[in-house]
Amino acid sequence: MSVDLTGFLAMLGLSVRSNLDKIVFSMIVIIGGFVVYRAIAAEINRLRDQKRLEAHVAYTLTRIVQWAATLAVLSAVLTHFGVTAGMISGLLTLLGGTIIGFAAINTIGNALAGLIVMTSRPFRVGDRIFFNGQFADVIAIELIYTKMVTLDNVVVSVPNQELLKDEIDNFGEHRVIRRHVSVTPGFEYESEDVEAALLEAARGVSRVLSEPAPYVWITDIQSYAVEYTLYAFIDDAGALPEIDAELHRSVLETCKDRGIDISTPLLLRQVQG
Repeated sequence: MSVDLTGFLAMLGLSVRSNLDKIVFSMIVIIGGFVVYRAIAAEINRLRDQKRLEAHVAYTLTRIVQWAATLAVLSAVLTHFGVTAGMISGLLTLLGGTIIGFAAINTIGNALAGLIVMTSRPFRVGDRIFFNGQFADVIAIELIYTKMVTLDNVVVSVPNQELLKDEIDNFGEHRVIRRHVSVTPGFEYESEDVEAALLEAARGVSRVLSEPAPYVWITDIQSYAVEYTLYAFIDDAGALPEIDAELHRSVLETCKDRGIDISTPLLLRQVQG
């Protein structure tokens, strides 16, 4: 056993010495490829930080450069070890055919959907969207999946085909968004008093914009109540649920302070009856 191990080590040492120049060349190529990749990636990130490239474009370019550098280094190393360009091309063709052959139809569909999402840009990296019943922030748009972070700080990878099937509400990143709160006080209250209370409630929320100014509409006349809807504007989509909660709380507290009962009178009369 020790003789076989010694012989193996001897053969290994001989092989290393005979191919030392090729090994050194391969190491130089690998290090050089890594340095070039890092330099290009740094330049892409610099352009992204300067807002000259959008985040998802910078991410896609970095991935393309990474794969191109890996392919170039691998080809150079294999060629130096005697593997011809024809053999490399044949190997890549074989691998490509095998991958495509075993790839699911959904994978190809997701890749095509990813290209559609990237070109049509229904949303961008950094946008807050409402999808599949929840809010999420888009962090990456890739060929197969789009990655987003939910309000629970969970990273969700959604197949791109799903994004083309369902409706997506895009709240953007710093877009002005209109929010609303509806209340149903009884007919005994003057409309001017209710509207003044709702406007006061809107002014009590610091992140509600003063311009465009909040306003109140009568949006329905029910059997035992009038529906008033307060409309207010915000420009911080990232804090949308928190601002909605603050706005609802402010409406509730202001109406209580002004003695306005916003419970639905119809429901109260049914219970009392």
